Amino acid sequence: MTNTKLHNTAPEAGTTVNRVLISGGGTGGHIFPALSIANAVKRRYPDADILFVGAQGRMEMERVPAAGYPIEGLPVAGFDRKRLWRNFGVLIKLWKSLRKARRIVRDFKPDIAIGVGGYASGPVLKQAQKQGVATLLQEQNSYAGVTNKLLAKKAKAICVAYDGMERFFPADVIVKTGNPVRSDLEGCQLTQAEAKKKLGFDPDRPLVLTVGGSLGARTVNEAVAASLPMLHEKGVNLMWQTGRYGEAEFQAKAKEYDNVKATTFISDMATAYRAADLVVSRAGAGTISELQNLAKACILIPSPNVAEDHQRHNAEALSTRGGAVMILDADAVGQLPSTLADLMDHPEKREALSREISGMALRNADEKIVDKIVEIIKNRS
Repeated sequence: MTNTKLHNTAPEAGTTVNRVLISGGGTGGHIFPALSIANAVKRRYPDADILFVGAQGRMEMERVPAAGYPIEGLPVAGFDRKRLWRNFGVLIKLWKSLRKARRIVRDFKPDIAIGVGGYASGPVLKQAQKQGVATLLQEQNSYAGVTNKLLAKKAKAICVAYDGMERFFPADVIVKTGNPVRSDLEGCQLTQAEAKKKLGFDPDRPLVLTVGGSLGARTVNEAVAASLPMLHEKGVNLMWQTGRYGEAEFQAKAKEYDNVKATTFISDMATAYRAADLVVSRAGAGTISELQNLAKACILIPSPNVAEDHQRHNAEALSTRGGAVMILDADAVGQLPSTLADLMDHPEKREALSREISGMALRNADEKIVDKIVEIIKNRS
């Protein structure tokens, strides 16, 4: 079991963290770690100024201010790899973003700039490095993104969650910290039975939790829909987060079964995780870290629509060590019902998955990253 000893959160004598610039976003998988790092800095250095930089129109422009931090937006956008003619406009946005990022770095004068991935991370960290500002990268995935690989040569530290990352980064700056996760998930005080009751389920019956992200994942939803008759026959309850896309279609299917509760979005994930005997999910790095920290047996269906196919690499890092069951997206509808049936019929298999995934957890990642931030600033002062 990974050591869960809490870090000392008192400021190190003689070291002050005044201004921290954090850039990235686009998905919850980037935003939640960024906010966790910011919160950990604030716990140790309450007077520190923290400024976020995100991409205009992306979810960080709402989530970050809601968490109490200021944010600047860049007009940056991702390259369209299928329709290359559209990239002329993307290049103009990149040029504008680099100019704005240069001004932000110059005016804010950060002690350190942190990149967590996402469209805005590249221009901001590039300009910080050009202006001599120390940079730290946080790579959530087991397969590094293009932006972080380009920024790695000048980074003072690269905080990772998986072994073998020297394939992508200079070995001497890699620090294995794990991925920061939402603190409220581990703070849930309910027993599993209490959590099931709170969600409206019979505490004596097993519960499967399925999540495909806030927007939803059509293949995951279709695979879950194909599993409904089997789950009903076995007396297994289902908490189904459908997401926004296709919510009417799949929530209508759910109403045909008295063992299923379907919702567009689960706001209380701490209770949902605590209640679940098994989780079916995509394989984003943030979700995997949550599952590891909470010791949740899981079936992972990696999305094929992500850069560098990184979700499959994430899932394989667990499945090859017995920490998860992986079903490829193309096979999900055909294989999920039988895989679920097997795991629900054999509690000992779920227990083995839970034990193995828990052993992979790297806890207190946010505090470990702040330790590295302090070390970098101390060595430069």
